Amino acid sequence: MKIPQLPFTVTDWTSVPPTEHPGETGQALWRTLNIGDLRVRLVEYTPGYLADHWCDRGHVLYVLEGELDTELNDGRRFKLTPGMSYQVSDFGDAPHRSSTRTGAKLFIVD
Repeated sequence: MKIPQLPFTVTDWTSVPPTEHPGETGQALWRTLNIGDLRVRLVEYTPGYLADHWCDRGHVLYVLEGELDTELNDGRRFKLTPGMSYQVSDFGDAPHRSSTRTGAKLFIVD
């Protein structure tokens, strides 16, 4: 991830309209700021959300609210709670996918 040249930028996330992304179950609401190839998102997963794909993209993900379950396709599983994060590079480890029983609010940079 490389942050492109840009001026100092303040984002009021409440003014960024959400887009809906259905999962295998539940849905994700993304508020997205695109800066060149960099994507900064405030993401909310509804209770019962399960991603509909395995992801190879690198992310820095921080849990703001709720609980996030992250599964790697090699069988490893991680539970993240508020204040926890994960970091993974593009194609840097086994593909991963997210789910949540309770719902979750995340801040993601990729």
